[in-house]
Amino acid sequence: MKKSRRTYTAEFKREALRLLETSGNSGARIERDLGIGAGCLCRWKQKLTEEGEHAFPGHGRLTAEQERIRQLERRNEILRQERDILKKAVAIFSHPNK
Repeated sequence: MKKSRRTYTAEFKREALRLLETSGNSGARIERDLGIGAGCLCRWKQKLTEEGEHAFPGHGRLTAEQERIRQLERRNEILRQERDILKKAVAIFSHPNK
């Protein structure tokens, strides 16, 4: 049977990190008490440190910068495909008919 992946809200993650800072308990103890996987608090803390307020956007939402990169990569792929089609068309029409 396939295990479903648990998701946590941004509020839950922030409260768990606040609990880690203020309670004096170890991260492993808090993870056990909250029923979350081992190492989650460490990853959440690192993400919060790196991204600040933009951490934990939720439900697959990307930050504005990540969304812009995704759009540019998609546009770049479309342009590559168009270029390849034009190259093939030039090759076909440049051959003299026999």
